[in-house]
Amino acid sequence: MIGTIVNIGAVLAGSTVGILFRGKFPEKIQTSVIHGISLAVLLIGFQMAFSIEKSEDILLVIFSLVIGAVIGELLEIEKKLNNFGQAIKNKIGGKDDLFVQGFVQASLIYCVGAMAIMGSIQDGLNGDPSILFTKSLLDGTTAVAFAASTGIGVAFSVIPIFIYQGSITVLAGWAESFLTQDMIRIMTSTGGLLIAAIGFNMLGKTEIKTGNLLPSLAVAVILAAFVF
Repeated sequence: MIGTIVNIGAVLAGSTVGILFRGKFPEKIQTSVIHGISLAVLLIGFQMAFSIEKSEDILLVIFSLVIGAVIGELLEIEKKLNNFGQAIKNKIGGKDDLFVQGFVQASLIYCVGAMAIMGSIQDGLNGDPSILFTKSLLDGTTAVAFAASTGIGVAFSVIPIFIYQGSITVLAGWAESFLTQDMIRIMTSTGGLLIAAIGFNMLGKTEIKTGNLLPSLAVAVILAAFVF
């Protein structure tokens, strides 16, 4: 679990630095920074999305998103995530209007991706947290920018990070035997599109319910298991 603990520490440290700098610059500079962060998120998302290798991969990603969207809408995952973030905000007496947005967006970005999965498996099986250490560096850096623009909600993304990566680490033996490279590839590509959607939302150009698309990741694994 050392990798996940370091990851959590990096996000908390980055969030603290970001909060200290928040509001220290004119609004036009803050807006430009948010736009820059949004473009970086889009880059990360598209880089992950382009991990597909075969033409049939595209179809699997499409079906994963469609089926996952239906499941997510029925379960109202986006609403539940927002309610959870709002509950945390109320608990700590926060008044920041961007608290929930920062919490949800950071949680999705930090938990969706191959590094979170493979790093946790490697940490659990071999006691080698090197992948998660690299992820920690990236997450801590982005946490500075996210917290500077959306506030303390970013820091509370460590809760889903702990639950998600910690669970995979504990169940590493099962996960390694079950998850194939094909499954991870399709899931990573699907997750990349979810992250890209967050980037578009941050630019204020769309209102995509990324939370409701989360089941697409599980659907991607199931479809890949049947196809490959």
